[in-house]
Amino acid sequence: MKEGIIKKTCQIVEKNTGEGTYCALGLIDHDGYPTISTITASKADGINWITFCTGLNSRKSNRINKCNRASVCFNSDDYNITLVGTIEILTDLETKKEMWYGGLINHFSGPDDPNFCVLCFKTERYSVLVDWEEVAGTIDSNVSDI
Repeated sequence: MKEGIIKKTCQIVEKNTGEGTYCALGLIDHDGYPTISTITASKADGINWITFCTGLNSRKSNRINKCNRASVCFNSDDYNITLVGTIEILTDLETKKEMWYGGLINHFSGPDDPNFCVLCFKTERYSVLVDWEEVAGTIDSNVSDI
């Protein structure tokens, strides 16, 4: 049963990536307080990793440079998916080209824009409510009850 919830959770995350979708990204600010931003997830591998696109000089990038701990939340009336892990800034052109999508043209000249970067979040633990069932655990362990 729990494996089914995790599988459905991965499908929800992957469905909620790309243009026109949003999730919440939580980072720690320079004073040690949590901050939340609404952001589009570019791509995902289930709940294992999620990428986001932003600017190298953005507040998000500055916060990540200070503290790479992060949280991502996808929610609706039907589910709440909270992921906790670490996030890194990627600037290699191959990754930037792979994660590029059309809506970014409003902010950057293209994937080779020197200010454009990709944030790669890697999940360490999760807490989800899907189909009114709660499960929590870590990526490298068995699913456990809350």
